[in-house]
Amino acid sequence: MPRRLILSAALALFALPAALPAAARDNHALLVGASQYPNLAEAFWLKGPTNDVALVQRYLTTAAPVPFAPENVTVLADGQPGATAPTLAAIRQAVADLTARVQPGDFVYLHFSGHGSQAPAADPASELDGLDELFLPVDIGPWNDSVAHVENALVDDEIGQMLDGLRAKGADVWVVFDACHSGTATRAAPSGEEEVRARQLPPSALGIPEDALEGASRALPAAAAADPRAPAEPPVPLAAGSGRLIAFFAAQTNETTPEKNLPRGQPGRMPLGVFTHTLFETLAEYPGATYRQVAQEVLRKYAVQNLARSTPLFEGDLDAVVFSADPAPRVSQWPAVADGAELTLPAGRLHGLGEGSLLAVMASAADPLGAALGYVQVTAADTFTARAVPVAHAGMAPPADLPRGVQLRKTAAEMDFSLAVALPEGDSPPAAAMRAAAGRIAQDGLLGARIRLVDPGADADLRLAVIPDSPRPDAVWVLPATGLVDREALARTPSVSTADKDTDALAATMADTITHMARAINLMKLGAGLAGDGALDVEARLLTRPAGAVALAPLPGGGVPRLIPDDEVHMEAVNHTDRPVDINILYVGSDYAITAFPPQRLHPGDRLQQGLFRITDAAFGRDRLVMILTPAERGSAVEDLTFMAQEALDLTRSARGPRGLDAALREAGFGTTTRAVVALSAPAPSGPAPAILQFELDTVPAD
Repeated sequence: MPRRLILSAALALFALPAALPAAARDNHALLVGASQYPNLAEAFWLKGPTNDVALVQRYLTTAAPVPFAPENVTVLADGQPGATAPTLAAIRQAVADLTARVQPGDFVYLHFSGHGSQAPAADPASELDGLDELFLPVDIGPWNDSVAHVENALVDDEIGQMLDGLRAKGADVWVVFDACHSGTATRAAPSGEEEVRARQLPPSALGIPEDALEGASRALPAAAAADPRAPAEPPVPLAAGSGRLIAFFAAQTNETTPEKNLPRGQPGRMPLGVFTHTLFETLAEYPGATYRQVAQEVLRKYAVQNLARSTPLFEGDLDAVVFSADPAPRVSQWPAVADGAELTLPAGRLHGLGEGSLLAVMASAADPLGAALGYVQVTAADTFTARAVPVAHAGMAPPADLPRGVQLRKTAAEMDFSLAVALPEGDSPPAAAMRAAAGRIAQDGLLGARIRLVDPGADADLRLAVIPDSPRPDAVWVLPATGLVDREALARTPSVSTADKDTDALAATMADTITHMARAINLMKLGAGLAGDGALDVEARLLTRPAGAVALAPLPGGGVPRLIPDDEVHMEAVNHTDRPVDINILYVGSDYAITAFPPQRLHPGDRLQQGLFRITDAAFGRDRLVMILTPAERGSAVEDLTFMAQEALDLTRSARGPRGLDAALREAGFGTTTRAVVALSAPAPSGPAPAILQFELDTVPAD
């Protein structure tokens, strides 16, 4: 689908608040959070699902762009006072009650947080792999061999029937699953406080015999080889129906998804599903976006926050606006209420505010930034609220005697370009070698001021680990913030060998590896940092052509398309503005290479179609194409960002030998500046801001 920057993957900031649609229908929600499983070993219990549903409940009843009356939000969660436990019977009854209550035109939001698993399918022909996906209520029982079924499991087919029943009543349904199924992850690095857990229960924990799982797969009829480009099958069958259906899944059926103490590095953080927190963080900032735009922003956040390596799956009518609301721009200002010397506002950490955030005081929501009455600074923030005090800024004294109804407007995006990397735990020879190298890195300043090496288990963006049973037991692996590693993903995970290096060589190689990764990560962080009061009305999309084909076809949006060797990728862009726009395209490979294509200038009304590259078999994994669009003055030099290119990172490393947007990008790690947190201010009022579009691709083998 085309992406336009009026409300695009870049989701540019606007000054105007979101308009609320008329309440012409009822909105309902059922929130299910299963954390503690009495019939399972305590090691398999979760902590986050009950917090997930509490977060979602508060958002729906206080901050959603459409009204959810508290009495229309049903919560099934263990660990919450007054809430009904999410047993299988309770879930079935709640869905039945909801189905009886909804009317044509109503909207239904469903949220399932908890463990997932798999079992041999009751109808093997209905599943490509012969296995049913399961959501586990808290009264989940063991595998019953006599009926070939897991007791009290909520099976994917039954969930599909529940969705069909709601849609048959004419209701629009959005269902979110923060659970995973068949993937397996191993904790290879400590994350502190035992805060990370995978929301996946191995079938063996339910007593499912291994031969039953293998037999289910063997019983499938032989089929023609599937197209490797084909999108992943959703874990729940999604049939056609009268009401609109949108389904978000935290992970595909062969992946895991974690829960973690969030928000990272903040006081009062708590265990939350990474997918739930990321999704509602996005909704808080962009309540009037389409499902497709929300999905794209969730994928971008996953790329830069290093919280999970899973690939969320998005299905259904993705071009509708979330909650069937009216389209609206990003919310960047909020009403404020004076409370003595402080101001309070209904936005907090979920909305991107934190201690030190600077906000302009506006008498009216429609006033330009130049009419600011002064500035305030946030002194405290929780998930949904913040407090601020007047401060002197930009030559203006602290504002006093403020009129009623003032708005507090965010004036800049604060991008943290620092990176914390946790050292490996243990006394193994590779870990000891890395600790010695860390001392040399610090002594020689090899990482600069923005990148810090911290103790094992400390709060970190990346984690170093030794994995004895991996293909490279002498290596130090670079893992995401969770410290969890999917064994199938090791081939795409950077690592540095230690046995063939002395301390100096190991220090130099690891510093180069981390710096390489940091530059690519910071480039993607900028996607949320370029913000302005004007919209850059440029339509852009990616096209593909398989080998031997003649016609170009659009790459699907909303998920992560798959490409195989010899597939071509082309770009098409149309400038709907009244001024020139410069386009720079950077390709960030799964090996952290950054390829810069020659810049192009697109004049008003111009359409540009350009072939970019052909997929090769050099490296497979998650690649990202970053399109940077910069408004230009007529007659000016074309913005050239080719300086950002860098060579590929050898993922298995052994011994071997400004101006304008340019300035912001150099701050992201391509220059020598030492500041970590940089405010990327909004542009002058003369025109729209630059913007970044990010497209994600999975490159996979052809067989």
